Amino acid sequence: MKEYNKKIVLEDGEEYLGYGLGANKERICEIVFNTSMVGYQEIVSDPSYTYQMVVMTYPLIGNYGITDDDYETKQPTIGGLIVREYNAIPSNFRYTKTLSEYLEENNIPAIAGVDTRKLTRSIREKGSRKVLITDIKTTKQEALKKLKEYEIPKDAVSKVSCKKKWYSRTANPMYNIVAIDCGIKLNIVRSLNKRGCNVTVVPYHTTKEEIIDLKPDGIFLSNGPGNPEEVTQVVQLVKELKGKYPIFGICLGHQMISLAYGAKTYKLKFGHRGGNHPVLNIQTDKIEMTSQNHSYAVEEESLKKTDLTITHRNVLDHTVEGVECKKDRIFSVQYHPESAPGPQDSGYLFDKFIDYIKTK
Repeated sequence: MKEYNKKIVLEDGEEYLGYGLGANKERICEIVFNTSMVGYQEIVSDPSYTYQMVVMTYPLIGNYGITDDDYETKQPTIGGLIVREYNAIPSNFRYTKTLSEYLEENNIPAIAGVDTRKLTRSIREKGSRKVLITDIKTTKQEALKKLKEYEIPKDAVSKVSCKKKWYSRTANPMYNIVAIDCGIKLNIVRSLNKRGCNVTVVPYHTTKEEIIDLKPDGIFLSNGPGNPEEVTQVVQLVKELKGKYPIFGICLGHQMISLAYGAKTYKLKFGHRGGNHPVLNIQTDKIEMTSQNHSYAVEEESLKKTDLTITHRNVLDHTVEGVECKKDRIFSVQYHPESAPGPQDSGYLFDKFIDYIKTK
């Protein structure tokens, strides 16, 4: 039987043993869990997981390898990965490398063999907290000392945002979209391209004047990691541009739009992460199965004093999942329509953005 060579230690002293894969290094992150059955490549390449170590609740990970076409970012920033059983021999004609090889190439530590059911229950009961992945020989006392002394950085958006603008053009374009990059997923850009949009992706600290000079037909606010209240540049940008252009926000973009209108946000106990979260569309009275990845939510009571109306609500915990201000042609959702866990259930939101652009 293979011997354990790695372990994780949580800041409250819980320990879990396992086998190392990916990069052989020590790291401290915030621990979270994701309930998706598939899509581990999109998860490990999602910039929203910056400074986070993700527990995969599905028991078998790595079985279809890593493909060249399915990345959500070119440079992954996930803190680490925790799985129950790792498959090192993928069965997939498209795969070009194994998950462990991809993690090793990008300096990301991971651990397999962990009791992820027990660990997930712990996160649900006690909430997200700091975790250390380390060598099996590290004592608990040493681990707890490191955890106590370490502060998780608050520069997540500046870390993942592009350093200069870049372009994604499409054949026969009809519209020009400026996307504010706070950690944008590539499938969002592809979803806009598919609808006849040339997309100019710009850094999160781009000024109002620079955006106006790009002559956009609409503005997109991306997903991203961290606390939305810390991304003051983008919140101020929304205040300056709302009503002047159609604006569509996803995930962190949703939270920043709400903050710009005077609402408040708060941190959830363990967040929403997975591909099967039911959301009620209040406007159609239909349930949508959504993909989600966020730690923060918009405080519903604080929306009452704003011009925003609630359009979507989470069926499980009733948190706000979407808002809109029709007179300003601005709307947002907390979940990820570009991930399309159902039969393209949420693609209508991109179509709605285009309709707003057509309404001059």
